[in-house]
Amino acid sequence: MAKDFDVVVYGATGYTGRLVAEYLSQQYGSGGDVSWAMAGRSADKLVAVRDEIGAPADTPLVTADASDPASLKAMVQQAKSVATTVGPYQLYGAELAAACAAEGTDYVDLCGETPFMRKMIDAHEASAKKSGARITFSCGFDSIPFDLGVYFLQEKAIEKLGAAVPRVKGRVRKMQGSFSGGTAASMKATMEAAADPDVLKLLLDPFSLTPGFQGPEQPAGDQPEFDESLGSWAAPFIMAAINTRNIHRSNFLLGHAYGKEFKYDEMMLTGPGKEGEEAAKFVASNPGMGGDDDPKPGEGPSKEERDAGFYDVLFIGEAADGRTVKVAVTGDKDPGYGSTSKMLAESALCLVKDCDDVAGGIYTPAPAMGGALIKRLVAKAGLTFGVEE
Repeated sequence: MAKDFDVVVYGATGYTGRLVAEYLSQQYGSGGDVSWAMAGRSADKLVAVRDEIGAPADTPLVTADASDPASLKAMVQQAKSVATTVGPYQLYGAELAAACAAEGTDYVDLCGETPFMRKMIDAHEASAKKSGARITFSCGFDSIPFDLGVYFLQEKAIEKLGAAVPRVKGRVRKMQGSFSGGTAASMKATMEAAADPDVLKLLLDPFSLTPGFQGPEQPAGDQPEFDESLGSWAAPFIMAAINTRNIHRSNFLLGHAYGKEFKYDEMMLTGPGKEGEEAAKFVASNPGMGGDDDPKPGEGPSKEERDAGFYDVLFIGEAADGRTVKVAVTGDKDPGYGSTSKMLAESALCLVKDCDDVAGGIYTPAPAMGGALIKRLVAKAGLTFGVEE
C-alpha cells in the first residue's frame, strides 16, 4: 500500500505535539521534499492549531484516537513514520506501537518509561522485524543527546585510541529549562506502576532493556560525589534512570560495540568547593519532579523561556590503560520542549529519508540512526557534537 505521508505527528494538538508540527511547518513547509500531516482526536482542534502555528492551509489533518484501534490503523496505513507525543505511553501508547509494528510503519516517541518499552520489546519485536517497521523509543532529550553522545564518543575513541572504551561518564555541565508536563505525568504513572514488584524489578535493573544479557555491576550515580578529574561536585541526574537503560540497549543492539563489560553513569556537575557540595546535596534531596507544582500535560513555558534554554553535556571515555577521550553535546533550546520537538521531528525524517538499510525491529536512537541522525541534528536542530581536549 502506498504511503501518503513521510511523517504524521500524532498528538499535534497537545503542547509538545504542537511544537513538533510548528517545527515541520517552519523547516519544511508543504509540497516540498517532505510530506507531513497533523493528527489528533479532534478535527476542530487540529484546524485551530494548524492556523495558530501558521502551518499552510493545505496541511493534511488526520483524526485518530488512542481508544479507537481502527482509527489508529487507518492513520498508520497512511504514514511512512509516526511521531507520537501522546503519553504517558504506558497508558496511551500500546495500541499505536502495535499498529506500527504490524503495518510496517516507522515509529518515534519521547518515551522514558522503561516498563512500557520492555513490554513493547517482548510483545512486538518479532512483528516489527517481519514488517520492516523501525520502532524507536526515546527520541527527545531523553535520550538522544546521551545515547548519541556515547555513540559519538566511541567513534572518536576508535579513531584516537584504536578501540572503544569500556567506561564512559556522562556529566551534565549546564542546563536551563524545564521538563514537560508529559514527562511529569509519565514519571507519576511509572511510580504508580512500580507498586507491582515485577515493574519495580525492571526499573532497578540497568539491563532491563537487553533481554537475555546481563552486564557488569554499574556505577550507582545516586549520591553526591566529588569528581577529582573534573574538579567539581556531581549530583544525581534525574534522567539517568532512563538514559542509562537506553545506552545499554544501544550497546546490545550494536553487537556490544562498546564491549560486554561496558560501564556508564550520568550525573550533573554543581561546581567546586563548599557551594558545589551544598548544591549537589540539595539536588540529591530535591529530585525536581513529583510534586504538586509539576506542570500538567499540555502546559509548558513561553516561547521566550524555550528560546532562552540550553544544555551542555560532557562525556568522558576512559580506556583500561588510563587514556581518555572527551566529547561534548550541546543544544540551543530548553531541553524538555524546544530541543525535544526538533529532535523528534528529525528522528522521524531520518528513519524515512536516511535509513533504508536498517532492518525492522525495536530500537534506541543510536543503532537505528547513528551518524545519519547526528548530521541532521547538527544541520537542522541546533545541536553540536564536538571533541574536547
